[in-house]
Amino acid sequence: MRSLVAVAAALLTACAAPGPDDSQAPIARRAAAQLPTDALLLGEQHDAAEHQQIERETVMALAQGGRLAALALEMAEEGNSTAHLPRDATEAQVQTALGWNDKGWPWAAYGPVVMAAVRAGVPVIGANLQRAHMKDAMADVSLDAQLPEAARTEQQQAVRSGHCNLLPESQIVPMTRIQIARDRAMAQAVVKARVPGKTVLLVSGAGHGNKQLGVPQHLPTDVSVKAVRMRAGPPDEADRAFDAVWPTPALPEQDYCAGVKPPPRPAG
Repeated sequence: MRSLVAVAAALLTACAAPGPDDSQAPIARRAAAQLPTDALLLGEQHDAAEHQQIERETVMALAQGGRLAALALEMAEEGNSTAHLPRDATEAQVQTALGWNDKGWPWAAYGPVVMAAVRAGVPVIGANLQRAHMKDAMADVSLDAQLPEAARTEQQQAVRSGHCNLLPESQIVPMTRIQIARDRAMAQAVVKARVPGKTVLLVSGAGHGNKQLGVPQHLPTDVSVKAVRMRAGPPDEADRAFDAVWPTPALPEQDYCAGVKPPPRPAG
């Protein structure tokens, strides 16, 4: 039987530790609460500016403690890296090294996150599947077996709803394969960047950080991982698939499917 002292100590420790929804704790403390881990996944809502601010603070906190192995990004394709650049590289040099697509990912939003790592001497690496490989992924039936059946079905539904339920049903499986291939590419980038005793920080959309469906499903068992969801809205079922949830102020309600028209039907 545990002693009363031990029980009291455990309770004090539990009370002192920041909970998954401890939105009042400084970012550095919230990040530190997820350590040690080989990989820390920060899942954002792409149009939530506060999420990019949190990402920058997390980069700075881990780098200042000498614990950041690399910053991996969904926003840049695999094979691109700033590892060869000096700390004082210009933003233009960094964008070139990462093959940055400003139309898809506004540099005004993500530049401060990236440059915080560069200035700290930490490599920034592209982690997303190369666009040139997406067509091959659509036809790669081996990707169907990379998720358990229930998770694959859930991922298919996420693809369906993510495209406003306008995709032809025949495209759901191929598009799901792309999503799986992207998660696998990000997982591989994390593994390649791993440094013993340090943490690779992966910044991506929250869906990629989902431990039941996303990148964590494709990491080797010897790679420890913590996944954080930054949520700009009320709690929902997806929270359960993360180690922690960092809530931020809700954004104005927006119908992302408003004005999206279904593709024209073939004539005949």
